[in-house]
Amino acid sequence: MLSVVNDDGTTANGSALIDEIVREGARRMLAAALEAEVNAYIAELADHRDENGRRLVVRNGYHQPRKVTTAAGVVEVRAPRVNDKRVDEATGERERFSSAILPPWCRKSPKISEVLPLLYLHGLSSGDFVPVLEQFLGSSAGLSPATVTRLTTQWQADHAAFMDRDLAEVDYVYVWADGIHLNIRLEEAKACVLVLIGVRADGSKQLVALKDGYRESGESWADLLRECARRGMRAPVLAVGDGALGFWKALAEVFPATREQRCWVHKTANALDAMPKSAQPGAKKAIQDIYNAEDKQHAQAAIKTFSQLYGAKFPKAVKKIIDDEAELLAFFDFPAEHWIHLRTTNPIESSFSTVRLRTKVTRGAGSRTAALAMVFKLVESAQQRWRAVNAPHLVALVRAGACFERGQLVERPEAVAA
Repeated sequence: MLSVVNDDGTTANGSALIDEIVREGARRMLAAALEAEVNAYIAELADHRDENGRRLVVRNGYHQPRKVTTAAGVVEVRAPRVNDKRVDEATGERERFSSAILPPWCRKSPKISEVLPLLYLHGLSSGDFVPVLEQFLGSSAGLSPATVTRLTTQWQADHAAFMDRDLAEVDYVYVWADGIHLNIRLEEAKACVLVLIGVRADGSKQLVALKDGYRESGESWADLLRECARRGMRAPVLAVGDGALGFWKALAEVFPATREQRCWVHKTANALDAMPKSAQPGAKKAIQDIYNAEDKQHAQAAIKTFSQLYGAKFPKAVKKIIDDEAELLAFFDFPAEHWIHLRTTNPIESSFSTVRLRTKVTRGAGSRTAALAMVFKLVESAQQRWRAVNAPHLVALVRAGACFERGQLVERPEAVAA
């Protein structure tokens, strides 16, 4: 029931009427959804009866009320209860109904859990969580400093388990690698976060590894790649990264069969930095003509044109392109549908752009393990919104060694008998 409104537009407990309406609407919608879920479950199992013809799955009143913290605030819920008398023949245990909407252990929505690491990365101490969130959620239920501390410990355990998981059953055909510098609670001033994101054989993107390193050094990258190899990771077909020598040196040591693709965004920025600003707009267009070319042959011709136009005046800029020509044009040997994904490290940059914004104001040292765990939880949340690469069915063909020319699959001719 909605509360009586005071003259100033607030309710008896001091909250605004609009917030009360939102919370009441959320409570009613949640209650209706839980009722519909239980009714569908019982209807689906209506044919399951005992020897006397009585139903084995029936309603059994309601559970005790509990408060759940949601994005709309704290709402009180009375979840329907189900009496399921069926017995699992394999285990001999009673079957149990478990709501997918509101599991028995749930006391806060996933969105609320996402907010906590975000606030921690902003430098908010655990003791400040309650007064900050209480103003927005209308209650401090489940948000005590002890609760936040337990969550932080759990996030650290989740990150540790993630970095020790078995990779033998997962095949990453493409990987993007980058070192992300964040102004967060890392103990070393020159530390960064080493990130690997991969594309599985089904075309989906997935976080492979996230670990702190020192200045993107070769040894830091080598440690990370060796760990991945130790846990069963196969050599990717193609790795995409910027010009940082540390990663490529480590890749050649651990996965020497993996081909290299330099990031065009980083390469373009490096080349333009070697030119005066007056020449940069035209040079940028000439560089875009290279990686947007119809195929590798046209890209090579565009590189020659770029060299002719700017080689005499700006040899350092042109040298940055020419020296890495093979690595810059490697993506042309793969499906045309994948080119837009493979020529830059954008999957990492776009995922961490939000993290950078959220951590920009944080200062001071803190727990390295806790900071990495917070970043991990933010990326884990963002991962749910990553879309698969274009033409995902072609990823498996790339792993199988299929040949692509001008971005198109080339059928292998049958061997001619001698």
